[in-house]
Amino acid sequence: MIPNEFRSLLRDVKPIINGQHIDEPEADRLPIVYPGTGEEVASLIEANADIVDQATLAAKASLDSGVWRNKTTEERRAVFNRIIELTQKHIDELSVLESINTGQTLRYSRHAQLPRISGSFRFYADYINQMTEQASHDPGNALRVVTRQPLGVVGLISSSNAPTALAATKIAAALAFGNSCVLKTSENTPLALYRFVELLHEAGVPDGVVNYVNGRGQITGDAIANHPLIRGISFTGGTATAKHIAEKGAKTLKRLDMELGGKSANIIMPSCDLERALDAALLSIYTNNGQQCFAGSRILVHRDIAKEFIQKFCARAESIRVGNPFDSSSENGPLACRAHFDRLQSFGQLAREQATLLTGGSPLETNSGGYYFPATAAIADTNKNALCQQEIFGPFATFLIIDSVDEAISIANDSEYGLVSYIWTNNHAEAMAASQHIQAGLTLVNTPLMGLDLRLPFGGFKQSAVGREGARGAQAFYTEEKTTVFSTSTEPLIKLGAID
Repeated sequence: MIPNEFRSLLRDVKPIINGQHIDEPEADRLPIVYPGTGEEVASLIEANADIVDQATLAAKASLDSGVWRNKTTEERRAVFNRIIELTQKHIDELSVLESINTGQTLRYSRHAQLPRISGSFRFYADYINQMTEQASHDPGNALRVVTRQPLGVVGLISSSNAPTALAATKIAAALAFGNSCVLKTSENTPLALYRFVELLHEAGVPDGVVNYVNGRGQITGDAIANHPLIRGISFTGGTATAKHIAEKGAKTLKRLDMELGGKSANIIMPSCDLERALDAALLSIYTNNGQQCFAGSRILVHRDIAKEFIQKFCARAESIRVGNPFDSSSENGPLACRAHFDRLQSFGQLAREQATLLTGGSPLETNSGGYYFPATAAIADTNKNALCQQEIFGPFATFLIIDSVDEAISIANDSEYGLVSYIWTNNHAEAMAASQHIQAGLTLVNTPLMGLDLRLPFGGFKQSAVGREGARGAQAFYTEEKTTVFSTSTEPLIKLGAID
């Protein structure tokens, strides 16, 4: 149950356009559900094409007016610092709203997810203060200078597993480089981001620069992808949705930045520190209920240590405490939505039919009506199994037995995804082989993913990404480069058409 003292924070979610909360009586209302009980706790006004058009026109007007794009670096940094102050002041409120929507434990929202908001704005406040551009000089000929201008109006779309933290990183980058935006997260998880957009305006972000809309992908998402005034879309979410956005956006040649799905291989070799690898393997797949694109969902364990490792892994998995996200003893809460819950059940059945189910696989029996699913593990005979190929996006690990690092690398690459890879080994040659030959945007050697460093690129190969997150990727995506040439020559020019 949601503690009574938190229910006063619940409100219906409306579009925020040009700094105003918009009430559209004719628009559809969507239920906002608390996944811990399945109860409707608020409603959402769905932004149809007309509402998205209003938001886009407001963003374009703010862009054309220069109210944000023409601010100096120091003025932008001052607003960013105020955003950081307000976020820290309201972090407990935001964490409660995030947990109500996502089912994440309150501890995880408060200490792992939402601190990323301040971190993103702090990083970009520093980055734009140190950013320099290129110039070239040919003495007696020309001075060439590169400058950057905002891309324009951008669509920012975040997913349900970290709706506010992911959106905040996109907002910070878009605003750092002077853009205006239309913002959307999953219709299942709008509460905390709604409050955060209010805080952005309180911090001094001008009206029309950040416009918040929400709704289903086929309604609100399509309207963003189709709108001719939106010049680029930064999207975090599923690969199938990304393809749909890309198809729609291609009609107006939108620039795309997409961080997508993964089926990351976690390779466990005999030379590793087995207990540390065990701790990390559990963290990599079961943190946030496995609802993370970089989850180490395929565990490739060497035959020499497979029996011991898998036995210990399953014993620990069975002991993970899944329960009320507001109970401090819970390590995981419910899945974020009913669709995820149903999807996990279907994969549990698939494991019984086409693999060996080791633990979990069925919903937890509770009287709450919530979407509680236990840590689950199975072992497959081949990487061709659907459990090894499809992104399950839940607390579901699949083991494969390997006999060499070369075999593990081959299996790791046998996937349409290529986001993250993990290897646990104290053999230098094995670590180097994995780092060089696994087709993934990030390889982690003897460490789980502890956080993302915005100084460095994050993204994937193949169908896991288009573009890169991080400072340089953001700078490339959110700006247009312009080269200006100043003549320094006094040499006479050819006189076409002149008559001697």
